[in-house]
Amino acid sequence: MNPVEQYLYSQNEPYQSIMLYVRIVIFKTLPKVEERFSYKIPFYYQDKKPMIYLNVLKGTNFVDVAFVQGCFLEKQFPILKDYNNRKQVRSIQIEKIEDLDELEFVNLLKSASQLLDKSKKAWNP
Repeated sequence: MNPVEQYLYSQNEPYQSIMLYVRIVIFKTLPKVEERFSYKIPFYYQDKKPMIYLNVLKGTNFVDVAFVQGCFLEKQFPILKDYNNRKQVRSIQIEKIEDLDELEFVNLLKSASQLLDKSKKAWNP
């Protein structure tokens, strides 16, 4: 197993199932995305630029699916929240798999991918 898989399979339920489901949707929607283990969590890169990361923050009961350029997508996708007053990152907090609307998530992934294509860098485009 690679480090991302080790991380995912070491998570308690329901976080493990949520992360594995989100991972499948990401790869199905964006087959060219590259999965890396950075900062001890799974990151998903497009053209060597970070786009998404998955995390379970201490003291929370959800998986944080964070979009690096989320601040530019939050008007179009109100499911993105500014959790912890982050400058650019916006995220979806998923407590159970049923909370995620897959069709809306796929549309968000496609929009995030298009936005990143237009950016020279992921942080502060």
